[in-house]
Amino acid sequence: MKILIISDTHGHHKNLEKLLIKVGPIDALIHCGDVEEQENYIEALAQCPMYVVAGNNDYFSSLDREMEFDIQGYHIFLTHGHYYGVSMGTAGILDEGRSRNADIVMFGHTHRPCLERYPDITVLNPGSLSYPRQAEKKPSFMIMEVDGKGEVHYTVNFMER
Repeated sequence: MKILIISDTHGHHKNLEKLLIKVGPIDALIHCGDVEEQENYIEALAQCPMYVVAGNNDYFSSLDREMEFDIQGYHIFLTHGHYYGVSMGTAGILDEGRSRNADIVMFGHTHRPCLERYPDITVLNPGSLSYPRQAEKKPSFMIMEVDGKGEVHYTVNFMER
């Protein structure tokens, strides 16, 4: 199973349109917030099941602030992250994920990719496709793949500007 994880597109989809062609068919798309009323467009573009939460810039959105769901036996906690102080570090969101018995915590907000693996939980942020803030300022995303043995693998990927 191949899952594309993105965040913080802020209504700009040029990179997402290119990315979907580049990565080929995906089984699901996870968006960690700040879609700015473009969730229907993104879902139509991706043509697969989509999980998306509201971010701090999704002011009048009816999207859920947080979601919990399972993919291939992994319990996922999805949130934008701004309610958990992610700009200061991952300790708060890590604690919340553990309290929810999550195997994987996904968040956005910082516009910087992050992948932290612990024995009991993985915490990740795909960065931003539209407004990256890490040193190289390259748009970023993640691919999560669950192999035939049920093991999960992650890759952090960057696009040229």
